[in-house]
Parts: sequence; C-alpha cells; structure tokens
Amino acid sequence: MHYPVALFCYNRPDHLKRTIAALQKNAGAVETEVWFFSDGPAGEGNSASVDEVRKIIENVEGFKSVRVVKNEVNRGLAASVIAGVSAVLEQNDACIVLEDDLEAAPFFLDFINRGLSSYADDPDVFSVSGYCPPVSVPDDYPAEAFRFPRINSWGWGTWRNRWNRVDWDVKDFDGFISNKNSVKQLSLQGKDLPVMLLKQQTGKIGSWAVRFNQACFREGKTNIYPVKSLIKNLGTDGTGTHMKSSGKYRVQLSDGPLNPHPAYENSYISKAFREFYRPSLYRQLVNRIKIARYLQRLR
Repeated sequence: MHYPVALFCYNRPDHLKRTIAALQKNAGAVETEVWFFSDGPAGEGNSASVDEVRKIIENVEGFKSVRVVKNEVNRGLAASVIAGVSAVLEQNDACIVLEDDLEAAPFFLDFINRGLSSYADDPDVFSVSGYCPPVSVPDDYPAEAFRFPRINSWGWGTWRNRWNRVDWDVKDFDGFISNKNSVKQLSLQGKDLPVMLLKQQTGKIGSWAVRFNQACFREGKTNIYPVKSLIKNLGTDGTGTHMKSSGKYRVQLSDGPLNPHPAYENSYISKAFREFYRPSLYRQLVNRIKIARYLQRLR
C-alpha cells in the first residue's frame, strides 16, 4: 500500500529542493501521490521566496501524481497542517506528513507505509514516526522499531480514525493543568510538554503537534519509532520559523531499510528518550513558575 504524502512548504526553496530530491529517491516514490500545501506570504518581504517555492512545486516530477494547494494568506504552520492533513484524510484512510526542511532516507516511505498497514487495526498505536532522536538502543534489543507514547512531528504518518479524535481546542485543558497527577504523567513523555501545552493554550505559540500529542496522551496511546532515524531535520540551521540553530537533533540516517513491525516498549530506550527532551533545571523551574501563575489566575 502506498499512502499519499502531505508536504507543507513556505519560503525556503533551497531546503524544499533537498526535501523533494530525497523523497524522489525513495522506493515507492513513483507510486505515491504528493499533496503540496504552500502557505501564503506573511509580508511583502516573503513574497519572492514564496513565489519561488511555488514554481518548484508546480514543476515536480517523479511521483504518481502531484496536487498543489496554495493559501492566498499566511495561515502559519499549525493551521496549515491541521487543514491540509484533514483534507488528505477526507479522501484516504491514512497519510504521510512531511515539511519542507526534512530530508528522508531512501527507506522512509517504505517504513511509514508498512507501519500504517501493520498497525491500522492496533488500537494502541496513534502514529508512525520516521524521525528518531539520537538516543542509544541496547545491543540486545530484538526489533528494528520501538514504542514510545510521545508523538513525533518530523516525518510521520497517521490514520483518519486517529486524526479525527483530536480536540484541537483542548477543551479540557484547565481541568488537565489543575490536576497534578495528570501533569506528572504527561511529564513522563518529556518535562517540556506541560508548559508547551500551556503556551499553546495561552496563545504564546501555535503548535498542532503539542495538541496532537495531548490527544494521544489523553487516550493512553503510543507511537512507533525506527531504531535509527529515517529523517534528518535541515531546519536546525536557524532558517526556520520555529527552530533555532542547534546540533542537538542531528542524526545519521539509517543506511538500510527497517521493519516497523514488531515494535516493543523498552525501559532503557524510554528513559533515554525522556532524558533527551528534558529541559535544564533552570528551564524546569521557570516552567513550573509559569504553570503556577496560570493556576493562580484560575482560582
């Protein structure tokens, strides 16, 4: 099965070219439908680069078919992803999602497609990830994929029946953030998550991913990850809107195909995963203060 790809782009033509070139080298690319979602310029200064991006995607070859959806106004990434993925999933049972700064290994599509097929009827799985952070995997771990309850937003796939369960308004947020045990449980996926959700709900950031993760957390689901990354984020060079320059997320792409099934939860990998996303002690203190101040306003 070859599920469609939703690829979101904005104003970085050079990054987009690398993303497309890498995807074209994937086995199954010629059997894959790609939907390009091009966000509109946020100001006059971005018009030229947005136009250049649109010239690129209007002339893409190497896939089964290409659709181009252009936003006349700037929606921002969160609104673009929510609307775009929803549109693709109206017509398909599942889809694969990329952004314009993600370089895929030649085995990425195979891993996600096989994962979406293998876990379609597994009620515990919420998504299939292509990116794996640089965490160590035990030598005796018996599989090529593992399970972890935190979603990944860099090259992933999900199903219509999971996506449609997400409450994008997070209407139960006040009850959640007021419950110490719930906040503690979410922190087991990463101590950065509660304050990220707070920032989303108070308009400090616009993130579809933290809300998608909250839906996964609320339902007690998990996600499938490759033991070695199949996605490299090119946007950590500081050119992106939401990512500062950082070497933290740098990975070596897998040099061979990986099987998404079977996949197990492993305590050693889970601990390494949590440690990777752990903020500094200073940042943890700041985050606790921000949450405490919000709770005071609720009283």
